[in-house]
Amino acid sequence: MSDKSNQNDDIVFEAIDLSINALRDDKSELPIVKGVNFKVRRGEVVALIGESGSGKTTISLSALGYCKPGLIFAGGQAKLLGHDVTKMSVNELRPLRGEKVAYLAQSAAATFNPSILINEQVTEAAVLHGSKTQQQADEKALALYKALELPDPENIGSRYPHQVSGGQLQRLMAAMALCGDPDLLVLDEPTTALDVTTQIEVLKAFKHVIKVEEAAAIYVTHDLAVVAQIADHIVVLYNGEVKEAGPTETIINSPQHPYTKRLMDAIKPLPEPGQGEQSSDKHLRTSPALEVKQVDAGYGKVRNGKAAVQVLRDINVAIERGKTVGVIGESGCGKSTLARVMAGLLPPAQGDILLDGEPLPPSVRERTTDQLRKVQFVYQMADTALNPRQRIKDIIGRPVQFYDLASGKDVRKRVDELLELVELPVQFADRYPHELSGGQKQRVSLARALAANPEVVLCDEVTSALDTIVGANVIELLKRLRRELGVSFIFISHDLSTVASFADEIVVLYAGRVAEQGPTDRVLSPPYHPYTRLLISSVPETRVGWLEESSESREAQSAVQGDVKLTEKGCPFHTRCPMAIEGTCAELDPPRRVGALGHIIECHLEFDGLS
Repeated sequence: MSDKSNQNDDIVFEAIDLSINALRDDKSELPIVKGVNFKVRRGEVVALIGESGSGKTTISLSALGYCKPGLIFAGGQAKLLGHDVTKMSVNELRPLRGEKVAYLAQSAAATFNPSILINEQVTEAAVLHGSKTQQQADEKALALYKALELPDPENIGSRYPHQVSGGQLQRLMAAMALCGDPDLLVLDEPTTALDVTTQIEVLKAFKHVIKVEEAAAIYVTHDLAVVAQIADHIVVLYNGEVKEAGPTETIINSPQHPYTKRLMDAIKPLPEPGQGEQSSDKHLRTSPALEVKQVDAGYGKVRNGKAAVQVLRDINVAIERGKTVGVIGESGCGKSTLARVMAGLLPPAQGDILLDGEPLPPSVRERTTDQLRKVQFVYQMADTALNPRQRIKDIIGRPVQFYDLASGKDVRKRVDELLELVELPVQFADRYPHELSGGQKQRVSLARALAANPEVVLCDEVTSALDTIVGANVIELLKRLRRELGVSFIFISHDLSTVASFADEIVVLYAGRVAEQGPTDRVLSPPYHPYTRLLISSVPETRVGWLEESSESREAQSAVQGDVKLTEKGCPFHTRCPMAIEGTCAELDPPRRVGALGHIIECHLEFDGLS
């Protein structure tokens, strides 16, 4: 009897037959969350997984007694420390939020106020709730900075949010949530937008702090590889219903429900030799579709061929017609800057851009309508890329009209063709963006780019915000479009697994320089550049215990020593490289070594020394 009582005392949050409905315009209700049951005990991490629209975030927010606008609690209970928060008023919930339960959003950048010092924001909730004095909150914050392995913990709080990296800001958001000693953490996709090396550090920090603080956590994600590293239990959701639940090891190793098996099947394979796709040569021409030669680029005023802040140095990339070049690297390495240079949004300080072998004006303002048509851009966040006030038919139809590719009734006919091309129903033409899911909006962005009949499409992190199944479907769509239309893709990503499964060639960027490039199979096979080896070893495996094992590797030990830093001389990776040569790598620019089949590595070590 007493054992059962103690077990119940350990329950921090419990969903009991929880139901949440959406209110239609006619006041009728549409079930969104349908009788969900699960428990979260102290010291335990429970993961809610499923694709977009499965109800993960909606259910997790119920722990704060919160429903998004347009939703209502329709039945059941959401009990936080024994209290049903679905029945509480806003005034009753106020002391619980932040003190008993804390929420970590996906985007740390959107969470922090850019004009207030970090420490002031981290300690604010604990001081406002009266659970700590300012001095106590400062001491707690410092202890958390150390526990979360943040650099220079004594001084990082006196910086502004823009003065730290994305991964550091994500950990600082965890410090903000934990400063008030909450009983429950709600982590909503906190590592989705991070590159693989940063993700490992953040996961390790979260896992350590949750254990030390003896907190409980609900972890919302669509990434099963991440779940395997941090969760004790998994709740699999589909269409607002629990399809399967159980211990992590059981769900990962022997899933029972067909949907769980489908999620497992959609996991991207680990990067390894033999991957990549040597697509058809039938669209090849004499000259590459797009090429950049010896490009330097950055931000600020250009003087003597150098930008005030130099980001890219001596970049050489060629994209053949009907092929895909994947550009990978950590945040801040220059991936998006390279895409902006190719698109003409950022003129290079030096170097040339060629389209079909002909010089392309560096600025978009100087390019002809036909040159603009041939190079199109698909942005990472379809939410911000699509005009919320325009219907889909107008969004896709605009480039058709602008480039004079159709007029009158033929515009709508072309819109319907493009919707079918990206595998969306033609009825979507009359909808607004907010009526579509994330994956559907990304397809609309792709249809808008294809409306111009382009030769090259620049895809900047187009699958990073999508769940595993939807992201895999988008990749399959891109493969089909490349095959049928002969479109060339520049695919920019921090996800090496996605790039490896799709690209003909890979360019590995580090601190604005090419560390390695060549055919996908060559880049994924030894010898590697030490940075490429780090990226490959940092891709999470879908097995329990991988995180702890990987942390002991030579690459991981070296990687934690620093962040991506742009340097004027030497190899920028030398501070994190386990193979750095003292007195050489820090002082001299690495030579470009050319191996078989155009495999290029920029390193002071010979190919033999990198094996």
